[in-house]
Amino acid sequence: MACVKPRLLLLLIPLLASAQTAQDIMAKVAINQERAESARAGFVYRQDVLVRLQRTDGKLAREEDREYTVTPAADGIQRALVHFSGKYGIKSKEFSFSEPGEHYRGTDIDADIVKSLADSFGNGEDSRDGVNQDLFPLAANKQKGYSFVLAGEEKYHNHDVYRITFEPRQKDKLADEHDAHWAGEALIDKTDFAPVLITTHLARGIPIVVKTLLGTNLQQIGFKIVYERFDDGLWFPVNYSGELKMRILFMYARTVSLKLVNSEFKRADVKSTITFEK
Repeated sequence: MACVKPRLLLLLIPLLASAQTAQDIMAKVAINQERAESARAGFVYRQDVLVRLQRTDGKLAREEDREYTVTPAADGIQRALVHFSGKYGIKSKEFSFSEPGEHYRGTDIDADIVKSLADSFGNGEDSRDGVNQDLFPLAANKQKGYSFVLAGEEKYHNHDVYRITFEPRQKDKLADEHDAHWAGEALIDKTDFAPVLITTHLARGIPIVVKTLLGTNLQQIGFKIVYERFDDGLWFPVNYSGELKMRILFMYARTVSLKLVNSEFKRADVKSTITFEK
């Protein structure tokens, strides 16, 4: 037995080191996120948002396609709508409309849901890039509710990255206090300690009481976000998407697809003039 315990210890040491290393990596990510948030305040960019609802047979129910110009504000961002197109489906036909949230009949649940999602998606409160910070545990205060594990190191799109998996802390009050509801993995650039790719899924399902009493259920909820480097140490989310299946009151069922693309980044000076990035 005396010779077995040291061997077990040797096996455990790498696992313990990996767990500690993951925490160190994410702590550096949190610090850099604060810097990145400040740096993003100096940019104006284009944002395209697409929200689509499909019926259970796969046919289109409704979609809205919006193009915004995004400018920095004192706290967060401001979005100005510069282009809009929409369409809805009835049986096998599709019809166009030109105003966000436009109803084609008196009661139009699809119109209300799509408008609400399109208004909020990419328009996260107190965010310089529009991303909802609750979905991705990058900031220090969000990380407190999660446990992280270093799952490996690899090459991804010419970046040397750490692969970090995360999930809410188990039986821990911190998870509830910090609204930790998501699990997934993050690829972290080894040089800048910045996220390159993050995928998440809902780790805690809809309470059974809600399902039973209200007939409401959300399934297959997941989000994905891709970052690119645009300057020394400055990374921007360029592609942000999600999907979920929704059923409400036993009668209404839809698959919801969300997609956002940020592009055409321009640097704005304090006089609000704009110069194009090379």
